[in-house]
Amino acid sequence: MTMPNDIPVARVIRDRPAAILAWYDRHRRSMPWRALPGDTPNPYHVWLSEIMLQQTTVATVGAYFRRFIGRWPDMKALAAADLDDVLHAWQGLGYYARARNLHRCAVAVAGTRAGILPDTEAELLTLPGIGRYTAAAIASIAFNRRATVVDGNVERVMARLYRVESPLPDAKPALYALAETLTPVERPGDYAQAVMDLGATVCTPRNPQCLICPWSNGCAGRDIAAELPRRAPKKARPLRRGIVFWLTNASGAVLLRRRPEKGLLGGMMEFPSTEWREGQSVDIGEARREIPLPAAEWRQLPGIVEHGFTHFRLELTVLTGAASGGAGNSMLWCPVDRLADLALPTLMKKVVRHVREADGDPR
Repeated sequence: MTMPNDIPVARVIRDRPAAILAWYDRHRRSMPWRALPGDTPNPYHVWLSEIMLQQTTVATVGAYFRRFIGRWPDMKALAAADLDDVLHAWQGLGYYARARNLHRCAVAVAGTRAGILPDTEAELLTLPGIGRYTAAAIASIAFNRRATVVDGNVERVMARLYRVESPLPDAKPALYALAETLTPVERPGDYAQAVMDLGATVCTPRNPQCLICPWSNGCAGRDIAAELPRRAPKKARPLRRGIVFWLTNASGAVLLRRRPEKGLLGGMMEFPSTEWREGQSVDIGEARREIPLPAAEWRQLPGIVEHGFTHFRLELTVLTGAASGGAGNSMLWCPVDRLADLALPTLMKKVVRHVREADGDPR
């Protein structure tokens, strides 16, 4: 079989790694965690950036990465940090399980490996917060191991290059297999970054720039590139509702509690609330029976706090009240003007803003 321009398919496939590496040498993106040409990558920087980049954009991560490196310059320093400090520094990146696993991983590596990351996918996969993609990225980029690195950018490039028209997520195994056939032995770390850069800057989701693509020659899906990869229709996210309690004591401090380590927003501070349930709104009278401390002077604030999670939408009604008694286990009183010192998830910051706006405080 030959391509339309009579170049044999085998030759096109064989030349693809060399073509994109040559392109990468000219057009590679500059990033604070990326080693300069000829320099040896810093595994700590690679690992930290890859965890931060999960479900977050490069533009957002840059400033966070610099702050983390400035505060915790190596694995041992991060392992010695207080988890609450790490969570606080993580604010704005979302998906806080990543931050908890980041700290757990640092503690594990500092405790059993003298702060040195393992250099193989198999060993990396044993560490907290490191899955198949992250293990391959670290092994490849930090240690120059041949590993197949497939993120959303790579999936898009493979779907177009090989004209894979079956929709995601079902097409993922096929796209990974295709990516694996192209992964070279020489310069695998540069190759992995090259394909990701290609997807981010040339083979973009909308308006792909096929005329300047180093893989344009022989791209089977070029004529329908903007339509690929296809995606299965998204399911509607269910709506959950609940009531959150803004309880203050005689000194004006507000009550918070720590969520369980496992699960949504695990280990983070929150204002106590009822269970978040699907269906009807929570009955106010029923909700008051779930208040963690005796309270009086109840007031339901007008409006609701809305927030979207990956798998559901949430609406919270806010009840304020004057509470008495000491904070129990996993709870604490915090002065309102010190809330910014805590690692509050975005949802709880919305609650703070809602209360302040109801009280005429524009902050």
